[in-house]
Amino acid sequence: MLKALTTYKTPVLSAVICIVFYVSFAYNLERSSFLKLISFYSALFLFTYLLIEKSNLKFWHLAGLGIIFRLLFITAIPNLSQDFYRFLWDGRLLFQGTSPYLFTPDSSTSLGVTIVQSHQLIEGMGPLNASHFSNYPPINQLFYVIAALFAGKSVLGSVVVLRVLIVLADVGILYFGKKILAQLNLPIKNVFWYFLSPFIIIELTGNLHFEGAMLFFFVLALYLFFKGKWFWAAVLIGLSVSVKLIPLLFLPLFLKYFNFKNECFTKLSLMNLMKFYTLIGGTVLLTFLPFLSSEFIAHFSATIALWFQNFEFNASVYYIIRWVGFQIVGWNVIETVGKILPILVLFFVLSLAFFRDNKNPQQLLTAMLFAILFYLLFATTVHPWYIATPLLLSVFTKYKFPIVWSFMVILSYSAYGKDGFDENLWLVAIEYTTVIGVAIWELFFRKKESQPTSIKNI
Repeated sequence: MLKALTTYKTPVLSAVICIVFYVSFAYNLERSSFLKLISFYSALFLFTYLLIEKSNLKFWHLAGLGIIFRLLFITAIPNLSQDFYRFLWDGRLLFQGTSPYLFTPDSSTSLGVTIVQSHQLIEGMGPLNASHFSNYPPINQLFYVIAALFAGKSVLGSVVVLRVLIVLADVGILYFGKKILAQLNLPIKNVFWYFLSPFIIIELTGNLHFEGAMLFFFVLALYLFFKGKWFWAAVLIGLSVSVKLIPLLFLPLFLKYFNFKNECFTKLSLMNLMKFYTLIGGTVLLTFLPFLSSEFIAHFSATIALWFQNFEFNASVYYIIRWVGFQIVGWNVIETVGKILPILVLFFVLSLAFFRDNKNPQQLLTAMLFAILFYLLFATTVHPWYIATPLLLSVFTKYKFPIVWSFMVILSYSAYGKDGFDENLWLVAIEYTTVIGVAIWELFFRKKESQPTSIKNI
């Protein structure tokens, strides 16, 4: 007994300290209290590192801790993001049979329907969110409808329902992420840099962002794809896109995987590739079909465009371009640059697809990681929860800079002070200088490690 206490003293102490900090984070923290926020967050990262890298806990011990940490948030109202109010509004509107893509919350008085707690939801989401049409794809909307179905008259009840769905998605990622790591002959503990990450627990479970649901469908798709079941993988990728549009970025990267046994495309491999893309597109179209109309297309595309041409937050390359623009023309060039940057990202991803060998799982996953890195570096808006995708992909590669990013991104919350929004560009510079520096070191200066090039059957 004494030996067991000695053996588990450090992990038990680390777990207890994490519990204390997570409870404080969930129930006793305001977004404007930046010093308190970053102190709690730093402590959580330190003790999570000890649990993952320095303890001798078994897989299911760590998995159990990950679930416990998430359940601590179960009755907490998100305190770092107000987006969930919009989720509830969309879900309650759609539950009554009205498309959230056709009406903005601030025009709800003309809808002819009654949204329970409408005033509270609109006030909670803020005037900027309330003045725009929904940009959340249909499968994402389905989760909001489930919250309306089970707790349509209670904000807290709806929050609990959404949180349970997000926790279940993360458990699914843990399960299939473990299987992919086994396929790739990589350390199983890598998956806990996602599942035990304070960033993931706080941003997804705590703040109710559905990147986890998107990533669950995508990880399951990858698991099936690497087992040769590309038909169902394509369907799941389509569902993933219909939660969040980000997986569209990765589609060109599958190009060479379909001919990895040959030097050039055969008729069969080309046909399978076309079927793969057709199934993805068909699945996405099927989920959007109930909402399709000329109004929907106009509203949805215009709202998506806002993220590139109007909104700016925690950007890197764009902020440098913006500064240069002010020096040359004297005004913010976001409307012009916001149209060009996505084209540059597309060319980069296509170059990865055509000029890089992505013929085995390790190469494909690494290409995906650098595709999303390039996209985020050139984005005009990078909210903290966007880092969930590169963080999960890094689990299956040798690169660790997304783990550093998942810590450094907390600096972006310094913008939310007691006197309103005021972004500190010095802290943004520190964030990106650190992340890019680590990425460059891993790419060019770290001692090269041998990487598995094949997968094994489970």
